[in-house]
Parts: sequence; C-alpha cells; structure tokens
Amino acid sequence: MRWLTLYARSRQVPAALAAVLIGAVTVWALARDGNAGPGDPRMPVLVLTTGAMAVSVGLGGQDLALDRTAAIRWIPRRAAHVLLAGVAVAASLLSVQAMGVSMATTAFVVRDSAGLMGLVALGAALSGGPYAWTLPFAWLSLVFFAPPPTSTPMHVAMWMLVPPGTAAGTWTALVLTVVGATAYAVAGPRR
Repeated sequence: MRWLTLYARSRQVPAALAAVLIGAVTVWALARDGNAGPGDPRMPVLVLTTGAMAVSVGLGGQDLALDRTAAIRWIPRRAAHVLLAGVAVAASLLSVQAMGVSMATTAFVVRDSAGLMGLVALGAALSGGPYAWTLPFAWLSLVFFAPPPTSTPMHVAMWMLVPPGTAAGTWTALVLTVVGATAYAVAGPRR
C-alpha cells in the first residue's frame, strides 16, 4: 500500500466522508420539504458544523507517540489534512445545493467551512483528536441560542450566521482558520 492510503485509513477518512455525505443528504431531504426559509442560515451552518465535527476524529492518529517519532515531515501533511477536510465539507453542501435546494451562497459556505475547520484544528491542538469536535459544537450552541447580533462583538461571536459580506464575520473566520490550522500543523494533536 502507498502511504496516502495508509494515512487515510489510519485517520478514518472513509468513515468521516460517509458521515459528511449522510449529514448533507439528510439536510437536503429536510430542506426540500420547505421547513427552513431560503434566507435562514441555520440549516447550512448545521450541515457544515456536523461535517467539521465528523472529520475531526481523524485529526489524531491511533498512536500519538508513533506520529511524533515518525521520520516524515508532519507539518505540511497536517496542514493539507485540515485544508482538504474543509474542502470536502464545503463541497458536500455545495453539491447538495446543486441538486436544486439553494440554502446558502458559495461565499457563505467557504467562509464557514474554513472557520469551522480552524476551530476543529484548534480543538485538536488544545484537547486532542477525540475531543476536537467540542469547540465547533460549543460555538454552534452559542450561535443558535444567542440573540441576533447588534454590535461588533456580537457579530464576531455570531460569525457563523452573519451574511458573507460582513467584515467581522469574515475576519473572525479567517483568524480562526489561520490560528487553528497553524497550531495543529506545528504542534499536532494533544496527547
């Protein structure tokens, strides 16, 4: 076997992709019934967060000591893993939307998937691969139950739901992406 196949299997990539696709198709089926309005961003945010949480399990290997002592450069591989996982999460929602149910713009999907993957990567660096899902879940819980944003700090806190042209939402997602991906690429998952 090649190293890429072994890496994908050890990081549970096939199971994570299956979970991402099942979540996206389920939400597509629910959105077809017209339960959420076309301007309601909660459904696409739920799909993206669920996808990011599904791929988060692969950010930690089976044996962290082996990962840390391997004779390969992990920094580019970890960064590529986060980047490709974010692309897969965004592509799942965009492909479901291509089947006829438009839930969000492409800019919204790209911004939120990038920010969520940064949160997942930061969660892996801070608390390990098995618990990397906790940061996006906690932030999603805050966003779903908080009042609508009226000030700049609230726009920063509610970055997942604000329109894609909002500077506070875009910068928050960008900072989360850069900080999370850098922390995970350099430090790896916590033991």
